[in-house]
Amino acid sequence: MVVKSEFEKLGYNPLSVKLGEVKLSKELSSQEKSEIATVIESFGFSIIDDKRSRIIEQIKTLIVELVHQQNNDIKINLSTYLTNHINHDYNYITNLFSEIEGTTIEKYFIAQKIERVKELLVYGELTLSEIAFQLNYSTPSHLSNQFKKITGLTPKHFKNIKSDKRKPLDEV
Repeated sequence: MVVKSEFEKLGYNPLSVKLGEVKLSKELSSQEKSEIATVIESFGFSIIDDKRSRIIEQIKTLIVELVHQQNNDIKINLSTYLTNHINHDYNYITNLFSEIEGTTIEKYFIAQKIERVKELLVYGELTLSEIAFQLNYSTPSHLSNQFKKITGLTPKHFKNIKSDKRKPLDEV
């Protein structure tokens, strides 16, 4: 909403604005790009103008959307999912991602899933089994092992730590 609003304030009417992408009806000059960059950088955004960086951002966006979808397609093979949405060979995508980000797509995907697990644990509305099913882990123990490997904590310990740091309103 912020990006769309700022583009409109500058007199550009975006055709569409979605996570990581703004489509305009015309190409921008260097001066126009600079003007937009100055405005959106004050909100913590930046313009990504080279093809390789756009592909990286597209990969990240697809993974984040995949991990956070309810009733998601997470059951599909990640390489198939990415190549279906990005018109490049998976080897090119994975090599580019590793070169630019310094980590593999798979590690990034796992990190996103673990962050989602943390979020769901903090909410406390789902059991570990339900979280494992939602994020397409083969078993809750597989999720638990991966969680511990990444965070150093078991999901139960993580949940307890989070709840220990919060006080009920009547105790504040």
